Amino acid sequence: MRYLTFALGKGRLAKTALELFEEVGIRCEEMKDPGSRKLIFVNEERKLRFFLSKGPDVPTYVEYGAADIGIVGKDTIMEEGRKLYEVLDLGFGKCKMCVCGPDSARELLDHGQLIRVATKYPNIAKDHFYNKKHQTVEIIKLNGSIELAPIVGLSEVIVDIVETGTTLKENGLHVLEEICPLSARMVVNQVSMKMESERIGSIIRAIRSVI
Repeated sequence: MRYLTFALGKGRLAKTALELFEEVGIRCEEMKDPGSRKLIFVNEERKLRFFLSKGPDVPTYVEYGAADIGIVGKDTIMEEGRKLYEVLDLGFGKCKMCVCGPDSARELLDHGQLIRVATKYPNIAKDHFYNKKHQTVEIIKLNGSIELAPIVGLSEVIVDIVETGTTLKENGLHVLEEICPLSARMVVNQVSMKMESERIGSIIRAIRSVI
């Protein structure tokens, strides 16, 4: 029997996913060792392998078959646009993708003016403004604190993930438009879904029963 390989987005996502797996009897004790320098962790008994990767890389590993199953945020799936099956909304890591900015930017959005939008998610921003709103905007890709952009005059608004909204409030920014709700999802490689349909199907059913 071949190994089924899981790619987990590093951090809170992986931690919560592993707790969920444990509820359905999928364990990987090796991953609990905080001092471990290992990159790949194995459950020999069930022929499962796990590895951690940066969130944006998970869909890539899954599309190319380096991982059969991935656990990753919906924002990353939308931004990366990879060919894979999204099979389960795991219901944790809930937040929203929003257009945010100072109150003064509301009018610019309402009147469809040419504005600059700073974001870590250029593809999601493009889809929202070009395809849904039919508004021409200039999109500026940033990697760090997106909230800074409207404050220093780099952009009129930002497109970013909002959890509690505290950081926005502290910086005098508001949610101006909601783009979509987000949460952790399970994705599956298209070939694996066919070749390993029984094993993957039973994992999906088991997890669905506890969420």
